[in-house]
Amino acid sequence: MKYILISILWAGYCALHSFLISIRLTNFLSRVLKSYYAFYRLFYVLLSLGLLIRVIDYTEQLDDDIIVTYSPPLMVIRYTLLSGSLLMFFWAFFFSYDPLHFFGIRQIMNYAKPGIKASSAEGLKKSGLLGIVRHPMYLALIIFLWTQTLTLADIVVNFILTFYVIIGTLLEEKKLLLEFGSAYENYQKEVPMLIPFTKKKQLSLR
Repeated sequence: MKYILISILWAGYCALHSFLISIRLTNFLSRVLKSYYAFYRLFYVLLSLGLLIRVIDYTEQLDDDIIVTYSPPLMVIRYTLLSGSLLMFFWAFFFSYDPLHFFGIRQIMNYAKPGIKASSAEGLKKSGLLGIVRHPMYLALIIFLWTQTLTLADIVVNFILTFYVIIGTLLEEKKLLLEFGSAYENYQKEVPMLIPFTKKKQLSLR
């Protein structure tokens, strides 16, 4: 019964997280809030983080019996993948994306300058990790999830989160197509979404 509760809890969190950043809701809020919409991203991040901490804490209280552990040589493989996933995540976060924009700080900084907006051609990055895989942070997250010592609750949660990351990636692809148009279509043809080196033509790593 507790695993059903955990599943409902995490599925509910994922659904709410996705809804709050959905195209329909954000377009609606942008029309209603007008220039004040610049503050929404920060609100979204803080709310999501606060709820995530509560959900993780509640899950750990329900189940803390580890059932999957690693011994040599699997331990070496595990730590290699774990370290690689963390390096990929933070490298992409700081060098492939704009951390200030991610947290909503950039939007607030530009609140008094509504005319400032990068064009689609300038905003689409294709170098570095983004020349190998279109969503390196999501790939890193999936690897990180499955290289932990795991309780049964962790396994349940990881399946839910992995499914959510894949669905969320597809939804984000729709947003990016709306934002960048044909430039992103060409990018999709050249660089794989989540699994590196599955396209015949790769963009140069610069």
